[in-house]
Amino acid sequence: MEILTFDQLPKAVSELLEKVSKIEDILSHENSSTQDTENPISIQQASALINLSISTIYGKVCRREIPVSKQGKRLYFNKMELLEWIKAGRKKTLAEIQEGIRLLPKKKS
Repeated sequence: MEILTFDQLPKAVSELLEKVSKIEDILSHENSSTQDTENPISIQQASALINLSISTIYGKVCRREIPVSKQGKRLYFNKMELLEWIKAGRKKTLAEIQEGIRLLPKKKS
């Protein structure tokens, strides 16, 4: 750590204030993104998120194909659960399938 002179103090304080401001911005952004993923969303928001029509979502809810919470007549969705549901339906590429086969243990004859 370097020793600051009296003349360097205003610049050092200014740099510190900028860094604290950036840290506050990062923390507030992380906090808001955590709240976004934990708060329930409506069927309209879910429709926009996963790019399916509302009627298609109702059909998937009836067939229990999509994660949902229900209170009375209202449906609520969790953003993270919907994104995980989408990821769970991912098809493997040919290269991934071949790599999986290659890693299988060889049978002894």
